[in-house]
Amino acid sequence: MKIEALLSEKHISLNLSSDSKEKVIDTLISMVAGHEKVKDLKLLAEDVRKREREMSTGIGKNIGLPHAKTSAVTAPVLALATLNGEVDFESIDNQPVKIVFLLATPETMLAEHLKLLGRITRLAGKDEVRRRIIEAKSPSEVLDLFRAEEKDLPQI
Repeated sequence: MKIEALLSEKHISLNLSSDSKEKVIDTLISMVAGHEKVKDLKLLAEDVRKREREMSTGIGKNIGLPHAKTSAVTAPVLALATLNGEVDFESIDNQPVKIVFLLATPETMLAEHLKLLGRITRLAGKDEVRRRIIEAKSPSEVLDLFRAEEKDLPQI
């Protein structure tokens, strides 16, 4: 399981306009509505918001990573948005967010959930990768970037 295999063009939004963390998260959740692996969109939204209330998912380096282990999905689901402005995510480094990933995995996939969080953090934590995601002109460009970055990495 690789990031590029979990993402699809329809689950990538570039230059999203939003002025709050809540609106960004709501938009990402709406982006996965109709995803074949999402069986309960309302529960997914509740679980992601509950996790966000426990502790901000602003992981630093202008990245937000709202996520949840939830029975609302049957397999890992991933969406990504870049923002045309900056949004305060109460990040650990106090920097605003420009790239946001939404990750949801089944409650039974704890190890995979942690590995995916780690892979997203490591890859998107690279300055060059972040710059290329932000500058991407199309969702296919983002997928190509992850494909290239993960080509020599093992499956999760």
